[in-house]
Amino acid sequence: MHATIRRAALDGRFLAGTWLSLGHADAAEMAALAGFDWLLFDHEHGASDWRDLQHQLQAAAAGGSAAAVLRVGAIDALAFKRALDLGVHGLMVPDVRDAQAAQQLVDLARVPPLGRRGAATSTRNCAYGRDYAQYVATINERLWLMAQIESSDGLAQADAIAAVDGIDVLFVGPTDLGIALGLGAGTPSDPAFRDVLARVAQAAAAHGKAAGVLARDAAQARDYRALGYSVIAMGSDRGLLAQGMRQCARQLRDLAS
Repeated sequence: MHATIRRAALDGRFLAGTWLSLGHADAAEMAALAGFDWLLFDHEHGASDWRDLQHQLQAAAAGGSAAAVLRVGAIDALAFKRALDLGVHGLMVPDVRDAQAAQQLVDLARVPPLGRRGAATSTRNCAYGRDYAQYVATINERLWLMAQIESSDGLAQADAIAAVDGIDVLFVGPTDLGIALGLGAGTPSDPAFRDVLARVAQAAAAHGKAAGVLARDAAQARDYRALGYSVIAMGSDRGLLAQGMRQCARQLRDLAS
């Protein structure tokens, strides 16, 4: 899937993903084997470092064909280069607030003529040099860029951000956006927040881009889908592990009572 996932997103196909925050290769392999279309490796709130990321990417590739997307902490040329040299298939940038920031993201992530990122000739992304020419010729078409809408400024500028050539997905951070708007941890069942979510999806669609979001459960995912969201992640390795452990502990305590 990863070779065509950007085009699939722009064509409006539904793409199922999940969050990886623990920084462990086993979790990445399990997620890839589970059948997701894309995996989000979190360097904003997650635990992994660059060496962990390399091992996670290798494990995910062994487990299946899910596309690997890295969420960086901020727009950072060095972080972009390191991530893309390691072979991630896309980048997610948190809290993009205007078209200028979106354009900077594109400039630093894409190679000429669409951007100005340099590409090394012997890194993992081009099979350690074997496929360098093909990589440079095709990466702009394949690289998936997501701009997160997480603030009142980002919401106000969603249309301008979506209009930037090279941005592929407007991805809502529902908790941060809801709090920024005074709505608490925003959910699609809140009528006021539904209007906000619809505005982002409409801005994306108006410019031929996809709308994405992280759902907490299947009911939320259905609500987001109905609002026009097609790039939806659900669950995380950290959350699922914690939830499973709590469930086991409760079940065992029930036996004691």
